[in-house]
Amino acid sequence: MHQSYAIPAVAAVVLATVLIGGFGLRISRTTSDFYVASRTVGPSLNAAAISGEYLSAASFLGIAGLLLLHGPDMLWYPVGYTAGYLVLLLFVAAPLRRSGAYTLPDFAEGRLESRQVRRLVSVFVVGAGWLYLVPQLQGAGLTLEILTGAPRWLGGTLVATVVVLAVAAGGMRSITFVQAFQYWLKLTALLVPALFLVLAWQGDGRPQAEFDEPAHLRAQQSVRVAERVDIRLNAPLTVTVDGTVDGRAYDHARVNLDDGTHRIDGGTHLTFPEGSQVPGAEPGSSASRPLASSRADHPLYATYGLIVATFLGTMGLPHVVVRFYTSPNGRTARRTTVVVLALIGAFYLLPPLYGALGRLYAPELTLTGHADAAVLLLPERVIGGLGGDLLGALVAGGAFAAFLSTASGLTMAVAGVLSQDVLPSRGVRHFRLATVLATLVPLAGALLVTGVPVADAVGMAFAVSASSFCPLLVLGIWWRRLTPPGAVAGLLLGGGSATVAVGLTVGGVVGSGWPHTLLAWPAVWSVPVGFLAMVLGSLATPGSVPPHTSATMTRLHLPESLTVRQTAAAAEGDHK
Repeated sequence: MHQSYAIPAVAAVVLATVLIGGFGLRISRTTSDFYVASRTVGPSLNAAAISGEYLSAASFLGIAGLLLLHGPDMLWYPVGYTAGYLVLLLFVAAPLRRSGAYTLPDFAEGRLESRQVRRLVSVFVVGAGWLYLVPQLQGAGLTLEILTGAPRWLGGTLVATVVVLAVAAGGMRSITFVQAFQYWLKLTALLVPALFLVLAWQGDGRPQAEFDEPAHLRAQQSVRVAERVDIRLNAPLTVTVDGTVDGRAYDHARVNLDDGTHRIDGGTHLTFPEGSQVPGAEPGSSASRPLASSRADHPLYATYGLIVATFLGTMGLPHVVVRFYTSPNGRTARRTTVVVLALIGAFYLLPPLYGALGRLYAPELTLTGHADAAVLLLPERVIGGLGGDLLGALVAGGAFAAFLSTASGLTMAVAGVLSQDVLPSRGVRHFRLATVLATLVPLAGALLVTGVPVADAVGMAFAVSASSFCPLLVLGIWWRRLTPPGAVAGLLLGGGSATVAVGLTVGGVVGSGWPHTLLAWPAVWSVPVGFLAMVLGSLATPGSVPPHTSATMTRLHLPESLTVRQTAAAAEGDHK
């Protein structure tokens, strides 16, 4: 892609984000404005904002990259991301808004009347938020590197800086307008190029993307292998090598590779002739870790792990939950969720198309470790010329909107918790300080941790959320016998075990077999552990049921118009 088009596109998105955030500063005057936009955001605007922050780098780049690498099984990602809102609509949306809380720790303390539970929930909110922020910053670094050749750290640093400026300027009211704008930009940035890509594909004779067969290059292609990878060949192949293959160094030499497995060291350049088969990466090698080997060895279990994490993790994502506190009432929160389902459902029709076209026109990305770049490269690869450059610039702008919108929402959620539960004051000044703290840790993580595909990293965050916040919200809203000791047990055993599993997976402590698979996809077992621990812990401590449970449950489930009278009656019953 020509830098003269890509750089202005990214700059325009960054400038628009800062300007809209600055506009929010003019109308954000109170603490309530900063935290929940004074609870006055209507369904249409709120749904666009929720969709904007939810459709992250994993949605914009990662799904297409995973489909390119692993085939149609990865369609469970968009299905799960969308279905998670259906679960949220049915069980959580309206009661969560009626709770009157600012943050998830506020809800936990209000429902269970326990500072201990609040502090523990705060730790998990901050941890899940940081875990989700890391892939956003990594994706920004990858995008800027591909577009301009800039060092990878620059993209993440730029996104972190812009997010701090936008969030600190106007808080939730400011970010609401920013994220709504960014949703429509992201949809446009995928939809318009997709139309031209399909037309070009039709004019190319409609070649088919067969995911169960090796892909072939349509033109001579040079590939740089970023990290060491083991490749397998089904037939002998002659390539030009500049680097190290099977332990032997070559300097722009033509090498005949026999069928079988070959080890390619990181930094090696391979030039494949036109029409040659693209070799596949062996499961467990650097190009396919940390989750690909689990998919290859135990695909059914991996699919169930993905389904459980995405279906149940959405309701506990801190940046999603906090947006429902901005709705005027519970009925509006439900209407917002319905609109969200329509908006994200329309968006998720597009990334699989890019993944299928990437299989045809950019199959060599399976070796580079940059499969997430398929969306960025396709306009130039398929269309070319000025049209390809302009469409590629539009995609680049949409990609940066994805990083900025999700990072803004996560920073808002984490900063809210930090300012209320860590810093000494809940005022606007300390909220702005918390905004800086909320971005520094994930920025450091993005610079230090590499090799995890964007969608995989986000899937891990979903697993932690599903194992900790889903049991807390579902049981807290629908089961009056939940006690603080039970909640603590569920959070530590469910959420804690999922967090440890994610850490071990990223660290590569267990590399193969069922132990690795169970750690890489923990939601199948960690979510039941969380629910079971909360239920058994609560049944074992019946005397710890909060004294105002009846009044709290009444407020959660009755319409706001009836809450005042019914809550007073319930409170009187609790004291008798």
